[in-house]
Amino acid sequence: MDDVTSLARGENRPAPSEQLTVTVRSASAVDVSALLLAANGKVRTDSDLVFFNNPVGPGVSYHHGQGAGDVIAVNTRSLPADVDKVVVTASLDGSGPSTFASAGSIVATVGDLTFEMSGLTTESALVCVEIYRRAEAWKVRAVGQGYDDGLAGIATAFGINIDDEPAPPPPPPPPPPQAAAPRPSMPPPPPQQGASPMQSDLFNASHAEVTGRGIQKQGGKMIKVAMNGEVMARAGSMVAYQGDMRFEALGAGGIGNVIRQRLSGEGVPLMKVSGNGDLFLADAASDVHLIDLDGTDGLTINGANVLAFDSTISYTIGRVQGAAMASNAGLFNCIFTGRGRIAITTHGVPVVLNVDQPTFADPQAAVAWSSSLQTSVKRNDQFNIGTLMGRSTGERFTLAFSGRGFVIVQPSEQPPGGIIGGTGGGQQAGSGAGGMLGGLLGR
Repeated sequence: MDDVTSLARGENRPAPSEQLTVTVRSASAVDVSALLLAANGKVRTDSDLVFFNNPVGPGVSYHHGQGAGDVIAVNTRSLPADVDKVVVTASLDGSGPSTFASAGSIVATVGDLTFEMSGLTTESALVCVEIYRRAEAWKVRAVGQGYDDGLAGIATAFGINIDDEPAPPPPPPPPPPQAAAPRPSMPPPPPQQGASPMQSDLFNASHAEVTGRGIQKQGGKMIKVAMNGEVMARAGSMVAYQGDMRFEALGAGGIGNVIRQRLSGEGVPLMKVSGNGDLFLADAASDVHLIDLDGTDGLTINGANVLAFDSTISYTIGRVQGAAMASNAGLFNCIFTGRGRIAITTHGVPVVLNVDQPTFADPQAAVAWSSSLQTSVKRNDQFNIGTLMGRSTGERFTLAFSGRGFVIVQPSEQPPGGIIGGTGGGQQAGSGAGGMLGGLLGR
């Protein structure tokens, strides 16, 4: 232990080598990340944030420590010439304490240099150390600077805009109407000598592929996407495809949504599918419904109920006004805007309520609603001796809707496919506060 040098806050030393391993160990669960900064102290692009959902950058990589401390590896020789600094950060992941005041010890080591961050109070995210260029050499500085607003505060401070998402591309012109030729039913195979011909109601036309472009219902629990381009789909929802397809994991869809998903527990684990052919998607045999957005209003929807949507549609994660409780609707839901088609799932056949009078729904049964509606929470249980004794009607809170629009309500208080662990985000997906706040989010 004599060859270990302890750093004080603000102290700097020459980098021990060109190949640096920064290990962050914490008594509480944290998300470790690195940001590559230019001379102005800002990231060059959003991809300069290296973390669990974007683990490799130029000269920098993230490695999960499997309980032994997460690692940021930095090769200073491989860093781009316009990168002057790499900062290594840690933010509480929401599954434990809300601030570092009660999070226990947190220590960063760089080779034989060690830095224990102490005296922390209301911070929920920290810049642990920074590796910076000085003339032709690289140095390490112990920082220990904190932020009260978590990973979002760090991202904003270093130039990542988590609020703005790129505008969706303009919708393609509608195809000319074409009369679809009726698809003949599949004839039974010819009989073979000495064997009975194969026959089954599976060969009935009702089980054949549907026709049409884009996203179409294939029965009641599956969709078919006639591909000639790309579509956004729930990760893991592919059940079959024909043709040439490429699948690209996208996490929550954009760096801003990844960070908001980490804070809220809400989001859609996405994959981008591109190519030519027929793609078939489903989610735990849930009922499937199609909604066409014309751009005049958005659709607020629980992330667990999203199956697929056209790439012309964009989405962000927004707070549900007045819904300050843990539920399937959660504190945050996904808001879809633009023009195109979206496929959603429900647990059972839903009812669509027109909001032309005071409308209320169980927060765990409300699947989606017009984004133009106003929401609030109505308390139903009357405060009396019964509630003091722990009695409840089981309908303590309902979501109230007002304005002009509609609400889709499923006949179940479970997400599609039943009770399945939440997506959450990052290393702790499916557990912790993200699971409670965002609700039961599906796979």
